Amino acid sequence: MAISAFDLFKVGIGPSSSHTVGPMLAANQFVKALKSHGLLDQVSRVTAELYGSLGATGKGHGTPKAVLLGLEGEVPDQVHVPTIAGRVAAIRDNRRLCLLGEHAIDYNHDLDFKLHRRKALAFHPNGMVFAAFDQSGNELSKRTFFSVGGGFVVDESATDSDYIVEDSKQLTYGFGSANELLQICADHDLSISDVMLENETAWRPEQETRDGLLHLWSVMQSCVNNGIANGGILPGGLNVPRRARELHQQLLHRPETAVADPLAVLDWVTLYALAVNEENAAGGRVVTAPTNGAAGIIPAVLHYYMRFIPDASDEMAVRFLLTAAAIGILYKKNASISGAEVGCQGEVGSACSMAAGALAEVLGGSPAQVENAAEIGMEHNLGLTCDPIGGLVQVPCIERNAMASVKAIHAARVALSGDGSHFVSLDKVIRTMRKTGEDMNKRYKETSRGGLATHVLEVPVNIIEC
Repeated sequence: MAISAFDLFKVGIGPSSSHTVGPMLAANQFVKALKSHGLLDQVSRVTAELYGSLGATGKGHGTPKAVLLGLEGEVPDQVHVPTIAGRVAAIRDNRRLCLLGEHAIDYNHDLDFKLHRRKALAFHPNGMVFAAFDQSGNELSKRTFFSVGGGFVVDESATDSDYIVEDSKQLTYGFGSANELLQICADHDLSISDVMLENETAWRPEQETRDGLLHLWSVMQSCVNNGIANGGILPGGLNVPRRARELHQQLLHRPETAVADPLAVLDWVTLYALAVNEENAAGGRVVTAPTNGAAGIIPAVLHYYMRFIPDASDEMAVRFLLTAAAIGILYKKNASISGAEVGCQGEVGSACSMAAGALAEVLGGSPAQVENAAEIGMEHNLGLTCDPIGGLVQVPCIERNAMASVKAIHAARVALSGDGSHFVSLDKVIRTMRKTGEDMNKRYKETSRGGLATHVLEVPVNIIEC
């Protein structure tokens, strides 16, 4: 049972890993399969149908644009973000779609793209069906895909055990629970990041792992910088203003506050989180960590560590991300990181838990203290609903990342004040989160049919696709 840190942390585009990154990858896989089977040149028409949460909130989450780009051969970590809006507009206006960038066909968005707002497929709330037809209307291929959270994608052959999208790599220190992970650390006198670093050698040499994680950290830093640089109104129709740039200017113009107010550092943590999630909401480049909706938490806490803790280093940034990944693997294997499946506790809650444990490790915590920090991070996010207003990853999502970032720092500090022993284990809180998600009414699981999504706006907003 093998999941890499680079399965959890992926460079992609906003606003959603499950609604943007996953569908782009699925569409890309569909057309690549057509080509590998020698069918691409016969295709005259392609249709896409989205179900469940994808159908309910896909328009606000940018799913249509992601699917179109995927059909044209793009992948999330390589697509040139500034050209996206123009390309999608050209596809619709010209009614032409170029599959894999090499085979052009007619395309009618009103007929060929369907959002089923109240119909869901059985396996997972994020279902999509692609079909290809020849000039005579004969079906050449039809495939079903599921975007199961964090940009992970499975097809119709998946079973319940495939939710974690694992491969068959044999790991030096395989673990399926926090208890097993702690036992490995105790038996071999290793930190949690040591365990993860060794396990990553199943995929690549150690130096490549380090370089890859530092690249992710550089993308996180760029995302914060871009979020600070860009102002204005977020797209989508809610007219939500971007606040990171103004907050940054305020912080730069009152440095004396850092001395007068001991909590001023939290304003910087808030800034980092807002900057990332505003970039995500605008469709910018982010690191899925472990999802796009929660993409600001791990970067914000890592920025806090690197900027405000003495002797922070790139080595510690690597250790931070490895530890966060170990905790994220536990959620991916034993519960879910999909807001459409378990609510926002699976996204913001998981990211808060991951960041808390990671911070505890780089601050010198023992494996037991790391596990305690991760447990605290989730325990106080249990039951968190996913109710984005207008189906957009803006309200309450952006501020929620800032709040969870501060909560992660607090969780790490609480854990480090003790010896690692505590009443509720991380394994038990993960199982509780999964069961809470199962019990949660589907209105509160990324459908925008409950909670804030229905109690804030007096009239429906005309949502523009992001």
